[in-house]
Amino acid sequence: MGGVILTKLVPGGLAYTAILLYLAAMNAFTRYPELRWADIDPNLHLRHSVYYDLGAYSRIEFLNEQGITTEFMHKHGFGPIIFREECVFKREIRLADKLSINLQLVKSYRDFSRWTMQHQIFKDNEIVAAIITLDGAWIDVVKRKLATPPREVCDTFEHMPRSEAFEWTEKKIN
Repeated sequence: MGGVILTKLVPGGLAYTAILLYLAAMNAFTRYPELRWADIDPNLHLRHSVYYDLGAYSRIEFLNEQGITTEFMHKHGFGPIIFREECVFKREIRLADKLSINLQLVKSYRDFSRWTMQHQIFKDNEIVAAIITLDGAWIDVVKRKLATPPREVCDTFEHMPRSEAFEWTEKKIN
């Protein structure tokens, strides 16, 4: 009888590296959030702020699965910051709709100190309901200055799903 071996993801470990390679190969990171009654506004569609919450949920899920947890960030004295976040609303979302949200890297400095990510929110797995785009960076939480992230973060971003229009940049992102 076969079994499943569970292992803790440790940045730099073999399981960690295997997952990064798997993610790069499939070039997709998708989650399927469930809506709650509290997410709906008086017009019976999704409140505008919930779209941004779904984007944050997707990003944090991705980082956590790669071992870049809040504990890891605290231990290394850094965290993410957002310069700009924009949502383009394309189709109405209602409580009964089945959602999926993806994550893609659109632009980045080569050291991954600054980046642009994008999320597409689909309803019923085929209709693009919204596109969220954000520009961000990493901050040294002690010095309160922009910083280059630790190697583990760079490894994670190196294997993050990328948009078809992905580009490296050394110019100011935004």
